[in-house]
Amino acid sequence: MRKQGVLAAGAAAVTVVLWASAFVAIRHVGQDISAGALSLGRLLVGSVLLGIFVFTRPRRWPARGDWKLLLVCGLLWFGLYNLALNEAERRLDAGTTAMLVNIGPLLIALLAGVLLHEGFPRQLVMGSVAAFGGVVLIGLSSSSGSAETWGVLLCLVAAAAYAIGVVSQKPLLSRLPALEVTWLSCVIGAIACLPFAPTLVRETADARPSTIWWIVFLGAFPTAIAFTTWAYALARTTAGRMGATTYLVPPLTIFLGWLLLDESPAPLAYLGGVLCLIGVAISRYRRRVAPMPAVSVASPDSNPLSKS
Repeated sequence: MRKQGVLAAGAAAVTVVLWASAFVAIRHVGQDISAGALSLGRLLVGSVLLGIFVFTRPRRWPARGDWKLLLVCGLLWFGLYNLALNEAERRLDAGTTAMLVNIGPLLIALLAGVLLHEGFPRQLVMGSVAAFGGVVLIGLSSSSGSAETWGVLLCLVAAAAYAIGVVSQKPLLSRLPALEVTWLSCVIGAIACLPFAPTLVRETADARPSTIWWIVFLGAFPTAIAFTTWAYALARTTAGRMGATTYLVPPLTIFLGWLLLDESPAPLAYLGGVLCLIGVAISRYRRRVAPMPAVSVASPDSNPLSKS
């Protein structure tokens, strides 16, 4: 059990780092590729790579009742989420976008508490409030003050799609392997984005080779790998706790944006990052229960008073 916990924590860490890099990559590529085309390109790459692994191992296909949840996850989290996020990052900087989208974990905790009967543990609520406060500080410090209302609304749409997608994915992971759930959801999202295929062909034909490689990166790492490691970790913890882990994404996004896009974070962003770390630590803390001491029962022969 302890080994599984370590593996799940490692998988969550991989997801957080790769998703943080995705915000920066989308911000960079979004200047050359439109939101719909970028979504389709990313999902096609992810579907192909995941499909290679799925079809080289034994498969467990979904039952009829599983397809409703798969459609919700694929259409909202992989389809609508990507479209809204890509369009938002054409209007907002990476740090502000990451902050707004990370309203999602609070929605996940709320939905999971009601729909998945996970409840509202005190540590999860306290950690979420602290981490969300850190996210707000990061967003306030990184925003240029010219955030468009449409961009903010798109981030809120992405956050809602993300939250509903996670809550719909959680029950599937108790019946299906994480890899298959991720692949099927990615394929559903790609099919939903097929109307953007002509735009993708036209824009990639005129794009620089580096832009195409960035699309491949988004499909291979933040999609194929990160969504699979996310599903692996989600299958081994609650949706609320796993959602709270993604509060680490905004501080990492701020750092990568400063490093790669020359978007310098303000001093307030560092305080926000510390709050995020503290909040995640609180939400994931589990008090260890000390084992009960063994009570030895003496045999009658061992009792000196029993002997005559």
